[in-house]
Amino acid sequence: MTRLSVRKTYKLYIGGAFPRSESGRSYVVASSKGEFVANAARASRKDARDAVSAARKAFPGWSGATPYNRGQILYRVAEMLEGRRAQFAEEIGGGKKAAAEQVDAAVDRLVWYAGWSDKIASVHGTANPVAGPYFNLSTPEPSGVVAVVAPADPFLGLISVIAPVIVTGNTCVVVCSSPMAAITFGEVLATSDLPGGVVNLLTGFQKELVPGLAAHMDVNGLDLTGVDDPELALKAEQDAAENLKRVIRPAAQDWTAEPGLERMTRFLETKTVWHPVGI
Repeated sequence: MTRLSVRKTYKLYIGGAFPRSESGRSYVVASSKGEFVANAARASRKDARDAVSAARKAFPGWSGATPYNRGQILYRVAEMLEGRRAQFAEEIGGGKKAAAEQVDAAVDRLVWYAGWSDKIASVHGTANPVAGPYFNLSTPEPSGVVAVVAPADPFLGLISVIAPVIVTGNTCVVVCSSPMAAITFGEVLATSDLPGGVVNLLTGFQKELVPGLAAHMDVNGLDLTGVDDPELALKAEQDAAENLKRVIRPAAQDWTAEPGLERMTRFLETKTVWHPVGI
């Protein structure tokens, strides 16, 4: 008897679990040649609201963790991704060598951000000179929940928009345009000591998910990097102004270049404290 292989089911990743969309919908993922590859869950606006709730619930614990601990967990994510290198290279496609190089670059990017976890406060914070017997210290703190629209390609782009958000203590809801590698990455996160709800991955259509996230009053930041419709991006930015969300606009990116600090500092807020000298 010929054995039938068990096809993988691609679900959502919300609150550390892998639920199907509450709508019961799915959509077909096709290869570059138009061939059927898999069915992916088509997230609804209700799924997006659930993801925001999960991210908000996880925020106090994650932002309250020590930066060193957050760095350790990101390094563990890199370790787990390295261990599944062959699987990710197969799901990314586009040639074995190029796909393997993407996975290697993604692992290196995670390690790079992990190294910044306990250093960004020293670089971005400051002791301010004042005319009086006081210490005046400014320190960065995470903004809260960040909604991220990840680029469709490459896989390195997905890692490059998630890592800077969470390494600084924020939690996130990510709209993923490449569902297969994204949800498999969710499996890596689920086994990497990352608390449930810190990263939530939604697969589906941008036009359905982005407006609700942009207008959501419990979302504190919005990264529109992966939005491919200029009108959708403009409307999302306008909706984000309702509660003064910090926004990253869509722009062409060279994901292979050194990322710099901008994506980490964009979703940080500065707290300034005065303290009398000698007390």
